[in-house]
Amino acid sequence: SVKNAAVNVPYGGAKGGIRVDPRKLSSGELERLTRRYTSEIGIIIGPNKDIPAPDVNTNAQIMAWMMDTYSMNEGSTATGVVTGKPIALGGSLGRREATGRGVFVVGSEAARNLGIDIKGARIVVQGFGNVGSVAAKLFHDAGAKVIAVQDHKGIVFNGAGLDVDALIQHVDHNGSVAGFKAETLSADDFWALECEFLIPAALEGQITGKNAPHIGAKIVVEGANGPTTPEADDILRERGILVCPDVIANAGGVTVSY
Repeated sequence: SVKNAAVNVPYGGAKGGIRVDPRKLSSGELERLTRRYTSEIGIIIGPNKDIPAPDVNTNAQIMAWMMDTYSMNEGSTATGVVTGKPIALGGSLGRREATGRGVFVVGSEAARNLGIDIKGARIVVQGFGNVGSVAAKLFHDAGAKVIAVQDHKGIVFNGAGLDVDALIQHVDHNGSVAGFKAETLSADDFWALECEFLIPAALEGQITGKNAPHIGAKIVVEGANGPTTPEADDILRERGILVCPDVIANAGGVTVSY
């Protein structure tokens, strides 16, 4: 893929998945679904064929079930069949945080090239899962202010900066930023917030021709895959907003996996 080539990882690229909301499944249901899916695709994956990696709505436990199922079907342990595994099963140290850390590193370098100081910089994040929360935490620790976060259930805002550690704990306990003690915003107001960094770290196609003319950021760092439509990309370029593309900005995960 372009992403792997950009970071000199000698792999191609592919996608696969199941149309299901894992939040609506019990742990047992999710395990059975994962194991059956792995058995069905077993013929096309392998350490020397296609190596699945975690993405939206997956985690180290799911990757462990995939590795275990493939190994049982093959009759021998194959730790290299997936990435993103738990450390105890041969996973890489720092893999869970790698994509978000890559977003932070790329964003920091973009800011340096534009003469923007990270300290005091305003950060707006869409998506507060594995990528968005880690990136927000790293920017916060570097002295930036995370002023707004949007996820699938709500938007929270504080012009003086959100308490990122408290927000992470809130999401861990409640599954969403909704209900966190902060102001709320409409989606239109969220995209239009004046800030130094906008980090779309949710799903694809979030920045569109409709909201791109109102984006208030100086730099867009694409934490998700394909969050900006081609039409929106043209609009942002015309407006002088720097876009750090997904194939570079979120390549930290594949880099650490390799």
